[in-house]
Parts: sequence; C-alpha cells; structure tokens
Amino acid sequence: MENTKQGTGQQEVQLVAFKLEGEEYAVDILSVQEIIRWTQITRVPKAPVFVKGVINLRGTVIPIVDSRERFGLPDQEVTDTTRIIVCRLEDAPIGLTVDCVTEVLRISNEQIEKPQVVNGIDNQYIKGIGKIDGRLLIILDLTRVLDIDLHKA
Repeated sequence: MENTKQGTGQQEVQLVAFKLEGEEYAVDILSVQEIIRWTQITRVPKAPVFVKGVINLRGTVIPIVDSRERFGLPDQEVTDTTRIIVCRLEDAPIGLTVDCVTEVLRISNEQIEKPQVVNGIDNQYIKGIGKIDGRLLIILDLTRVLDIDLHKA
C-alpha cells in the first residue's frame, strides 16, 4: 500500500470506505480526487458494458465505471446516497459509482491481509482485506478496477 504514515514504526493507510450490495469496500484516499452526488450520465456508444458513460465535471469530461456491472452485481436504482467517487488514474480522472460512501478511516498495514476469494468478486480487483473492529473491508486495486480503454471497445 502506497499511502503510508510512519511514526512509531507502524505503517498505516488512509482509506475511503463505501458500500456495494451490502458489502464494505475501500480505496486508497490518495487516489480519490473527490466524491460527488449522482448526476446525469451521457452514454458513450460502443463503450465497454461496465462503462456507464461520461459526465462533465467543471469542464472536464470524466468516464464513469458502473462498479456493480464491473463486479457482476445486480443493478440497483439510484438513491439519495448513491455517489460517484472521482479517482485519478495515471493523472486522468475517472468515476466509480457506489451505493454510499460510509467513512474515511486509517488502518495499519498489519490489519491488512492478502486477498482470498471474496463473494464472487474476481481477486484481480482486490488489493487486500482489512480487518477493523470485527468488520472486513475489501480494499480495491483501482488500477485494475478502472482499467478501461474507450478506444478499443
């Protein structure tokens, strides 16, 4: 994990936690540009099935990845808690839809285990499993989750 803080010899990461289909996930906060409310998404012809479309965020066109589609989860209606996490991937912004953002938290590297098979989600998307106060937090590898190429689709 690259978002580390050193102090007493213990390294930790700061994460943005969110929910999808009742499960808790997280991404490294250093990859997050901002979290926005749901907005109108314009479809892109011939985009990969998991790319919902694009939005215009203050003059920047940002592709939006439907995380439910990406992970093979059932579709769900947009609610008041639905958010788009705008991440930076290789200096390009890209959005990820989530059911709701739950918190920003710090977790020590000692509380993170390497991924196993998790609820049908392909391990290629998982960086680790965080164990916090009896909860399990699936830490996503954004580079793999957001790996899209709109020109190839």
